[in-house]
Amino acid sequence: MDTGSHLLLGVTLAGLAHATGLVGNDPAVSQALMIATVVGSHAPDFDTVARLRGITSYIRFHRGITHSIPALFLWPLVISLPLAWGFDVMGQLGLLYFWTWIAVVFHVFLDMLNAYGVQCIRPLNRRWVHMDVLAIFEPFLFALHSVSAVWWLAFGGEAVLLFPAAYGITLLYIGVRAWQHGHLVKRVAAALETKGVCHVIPSFHPFHWRFVVETAEQFYTGKIEYAHVILQEVYPKQRQDDIIQATVGVDGVRAFLGFAQRIHVTWKECHDGYEVVWSDVRFWYNRKLPFGVDVRLDRELNVVHHRLGWRKKAWDPPFV
Repeated sequence: MDTGSHLLLGVTLAGLAHATGLVGNDPAVSQALMIATVVGSHAPDFDTVARLRGITSYIRFHRGITHSIPALFLWPLVISLPLAWGFDVMGQLGLLYFWTWIAVVFHVFLDMLNAYGVQCIRPLNRRWVHMDVLAIFEPFLFALHSVSAVWWLAFGGEAVLLFPAAYGITLLYIGVRAWQHGHLVKRVAAALETKGVCHVIPSFHPFHWRFVVETAEQFYTGKIEYAHVILQEVYPKQRQDDIIQATVGVDGVRAFLGFAQRIHVTWKECHDGYEVVWSDVRFWYNRKLPFGVDVRLDRELNVVHHRLGWRKKAWDPPFV
């Protein structure tokens, strides 16, 4: 999810901890817990520092090792231990560790539910896991947790009433979206009357989705609006030849291939060589393929230039 939602959920997780009654009335424990859950809710995304080394490094490391199985247990230790020492509440280290662990796990769980995905089973497997159930930003969940947090912090609302209800509704909402997603996958397959790998991808609107279907010969892309399946584009697959193969060893292409899943590649001849375009069809939008790698080759198939990233403005959709 987006950074703002992760931080907000850190606040409401602190509220949920207070609802259990285990935090008690010690202000030091309460303050340390709030910091622990807020930092823990964002900690896996500290890997965004890799962007300083360029987009290739970012694509290679973001949502990777910092979201892995060992990280689920290391982040809580790195966060809770100095907080317990700094607030002089070492006797509550176990409590701080537990709720920081909940925050980190919930962060990774929510990232797993969107279309970008996460390598959450490293080091056992480097496979990207994405359930395509939630958008990167969910207005309903943000509003729900904002109201709960403000009511608790500003108006003295009862944590024991607010936060079990907020998280119960959150889990119910995720369950409904998962059911909706599964139903729409079947609907798309029936509408296109074809067999292949189908992705149905959510948007900010609860009843607007996009879909991508990959078969042996081509990709089908379209949208679903209130259960109506609308086919928009068909992208035929191109057989890999020497021109495409000449780009496979490029650093940006290797980073892209380590992340992308529905890979479409084309090439065209230019006045001084060739241009090869790699794209991940999952992120199509408005009849375009805005994410991938563009590689320029000369006539001898030497790499002249390459660029990895988005072919769109940052404020334009899709948002992943």
